[in-house]
Amino acid sequence: MDEILKPLMDRINDCDWKSESQRLLGLLKLYAIRAGRFAARPLLQFWFVMTDKDTSLRDKVLLYAALIYVIVPGDLLPRRVLHLLGVVDDLGAVMFAFNKVRNLITPAIQLRVEQVLDEWFGMQCEVVDD
Repeated sequence: MDEILKPLMDRINDCDWKSESQRLLGLLKLYAIRAGRFAARPLLQFWFVMTDKDTSLRDKVLLYAALIYVIVPGDLLPRRVLHLLGVVDDLGAVMFAFNKVRNLITPAIQLRVEQVLDEWFGMQCEVVDD
């Protein structure tokens, strides 16, 4: 088992995480501009929660596990067999991740999200009637 994990751990240790996270944020920006401000907000919230130094390793692992579960083709409830019912486990993983991220969003994270959205899409102003 050590022969399998050692190369992976060496690669992880050698990774420049700061530049890698900036590269991923650039990819997120390309998607966000196509998807729009509304769709970009939860992605940025997830991004900033996952990159926040105050988010515990346990929470990060749980969020990554939920994300990977949704992306990986294998399911506990297979869609091919159970059709609509087969979506329930993926929906549960998404709802778990959504609620976990929502509970971890601090005012500082929300401010950073709004600043990035304003940078990418321009300032959003509200019209207030007297």
